[in-house]
Amino acid sequence: MPNLSVDAAGRDQCFEDFVPGSVRTFGTVLVTEDEIIGFARRYDPQVFHSDPVAARKTVYGGLVASGWHTAAMAMRLIVEHYLSRVASAGSTGVDEVRWLKDVRPGDKLRAGDCSRS
Repeated sequence: MPNLSVDAAGRDQCFEDFVPGSVRTFGTVLVTEDEIIGFARRYDPQVFHSDPVAARKTVYGGLVASGWHTAAMAMRLIVEHYLSRVASAGSTGVDEVRWLKDVRPGDKLRAGDCSRS
């Protein structure tokens, strides 16, 4: 599978420009405790997201990011490194979202895609 940097594209891309099997990477983001707590206090105020001390007593054993915060961070990477360079008319929605691993302070997240067909 070719690994194509979005930055190397140099022009807006349309659907027909995507090569099946190509892989694109959209950058990384470092997750901080302050951002986890700030997002949680505003949008998802469960203690394992918003209170580092109380979070130690939960099933997670410490602070974890909200799944919605994780999705928002991924969206930021996609917009900055991808959607700003393609012809986009928005989205009709997302069929499935799963959070398979806890995201904790100090984690480094990356986003990307693989064109299937």
